Amino acid sequence: CPLERYKVMIALLKLLLVLLSACWYVDSFILRGLSAQSRFVSEEGRGGLIGGSKKKEGWNMDGSSMMSSNDNADSSSSSSCSSSSDGKFHFSIDRGGTFTDVYCLLPSKKDAVLKLLSVDPGNYSDAPTEGIRRILSEHDVDGTTSYPRNVPVCTKNIGSIRMGTTVATNALLERNGAKMALLITKGFRDLLEIGNQSRESIFDLSIASPSLLYERVVEIDERVMLSTFCDGSREGDDGGKEDGEGMAAAGIGPLSIGITGEEIMTLRQPNLSRIQSVLEELLDDGITSLSVVLMHSYSFPTHEESIGKLAESMGFSEVSLSSAVMPMVKMVSRGHTACAAAYLTPSIKQYLESFKRGFDDNLTRSGIRLDFMKSDGGLTPVDDFGGHQAILSGPAGGVIGYAKTSYHVKHEDESSTNDNNNNNNNDLQIV
Repeated sequence: CPLERYKVMIALLKLLLVLLSACWYVDSFILRGLSAQSRFVSEEGRGGLIGGSKKKEGWNMDGSSMMSSNDNADSSSSSSCSSSSDGKFHFSIDRGGTFTDVYCLLPSKKDAVLKLLSVDPGNYSDAPTEGIRRILSEHDVDGTTSYPRNVPVCTKNIGSIRMGTTVATNALLERNGAKMALLITKGFRDLLEIGNQSRESIFDLSIASPSLLYERVVEIDERVMLSTFCDGSREGDDGGKEDGEGMAAAGIGPLSIGITGEEIMTLRQPNLSRIQSVLEELLDDGITSLSVVLMHSYSFPTHEESIGKLAESMGFSEVSLSSAVMPMVKMVSRGHTACAAAYLTPSIKQYLESFKRGFDDNLTRSGIRLDFMKSDGGLTPVDDFGGHQAILSGPAGGVIGYAKTSYHVKHEDESSTNDNNNNNNNDLQIV
């Protein structure tokens, strides 16, 4: 019916307008979240304030005439932070899929904001690097340092860089991660595909499952158990000796102490010679990333660690051990997290290396902090930033920005004014 088609088209157009408005709205909050997150000073002195009010002006698609400085920045709030008085430039960046937003706290305690396209190969190779270069060129007016294009940016006046990025998010959604394989305890090859049946409509007969991140599955013949479940009083025909496959007869095997302090009995050791031959086949097929998920590695990671060392010595670029990524009891959640790390970390590493190459000394000069926002809203040093931590790196900044800009603690003078006006006298007020 033409009328029905017309109604559907109108509904779709309305939905598109809502989504575009939401994206633009959240985009501004992401940048605020990165700067707001920077206000916290950790016990190690890693914190620093990147704050002050900001004022956005007109934005051009080519990034020109987009910087603005706030002449009325709140110097009293900035002066309470160690990083605001060190004479350095402190950057907070949201690197999105379409636009990159750069916020900078200047040495003068004013702030500058810049917005540019995330991908514009005709003008620059990396948007965050170009944003930093433009702000330094505009505001670093000491006359002793220049910041030309296509030259690694001088870092002597940079104090810190904090960034939230959607690189991992886009790689996951578009399935552009690394080619990877899953190594899992024998008998559980389909465990991650089956999952735990958690879904919105448990009785829906049409189950739409997302595609798997791994391309191949290798079953590892290994098994351990808690010694408390075997008293060791039984002996097999071979007197308790291990058979040719390494299986302890009658439930008797070597004992070790797990990371929980419990006594672990090894029933079957992984055969590294067989595993090596299988890994060679994976390398020949172009698979360079591995996720190792063994059943009880949360308590006894030795088997995973031995396989990981073997894989790294063979040239695999990324080996994610579930015992290192997320040492939790539940194997499904641990396995999915390890797979995400193996699938996305190569993309993150590739971007980080290209980003650091845009600066002199590859940003290795001491004194420059390079932190990235994790999915939980915390900041982590660049060397500890993995793919599984970066899935919601960009959106997490939006949540923090929303929280920081939606609430404020009322001062005493505000409370008295509100009392006189018969307004709400709560200690916390929604803006």
